Amino acid sequence: MLVEPFADRVEAGKLLGDEVVRRIGKRADALVLALPRGGVPVGYEVARALGAPLDVFIVRKLGVPGQEELAMGAIASGGVRVLNDEVLRFVPVSKSAIDAVAEREARELERREKSYRGNRPPIDVTGKTVVIVDDGLATGSTMRAAVRALQEMKPREIVIAVPVAAPSTCAEFRASVDEMICLRTPEPFQAVGLWYEDFSQTSDEEVHALLGAAR
Repeated sequence: MLVEPFADRVEAGKLLGDEVVRRIGKRADALVLALPRGGVPVGYEVARALGAPLDVFIVRKLGVPGQEELAMGAIASGGVRVLNDEVLRFVPVSKSAIDAVAEREARELERREKSYRGNRPPIDVTGKTVVIVDDGLATGSTMRAAVRALQEMKPREIVIAVPVAAPSTCAEFRASVDEMICLRTPEPFQAVGLWYEDFSQTSDEEVHALLGAAR
């Protein structure tokens, strides 16, 4: 089946918002968390469709020292740290080395939080229906870290909503969250950017403007 690319993140967000409302309905306890930066324009439209608050959820991967692409864990908004036991079984890393990497990434996470949120505290997700949004999923490593971090925060439900995803990644997440909404799962997938006519980088200024408009 021929899959047409989205014009841009705004169109993708509007279509995704309609589908999220169709699937879960408008809920008083819903809130939308977008993964910056590309997930924010999509999340803004989803939040508008749901009539829900919008915030960012920032995740920083913890790379194995010397093999930074290999994630041994992640830290996320709210001071949550999750470790990938599977990786650490095969690549032993000392606690002090993990702490050093986490401390460095925490500084960057804090800088981004301050940039995007200013002095506002993060939205409390406890007991809420959290819709976590990105502009697409290839391997899903960042989303995986976000979900594991959110689970620590005890929301009522976790819903992942993305315009486009690799079929295997979409299928994998169905087992770990309450609802997995992938508008399109083209095969072969290759890369998220191929499924947008305009996939230009989202700027910090755009993130600030959308968060401001959502408030």
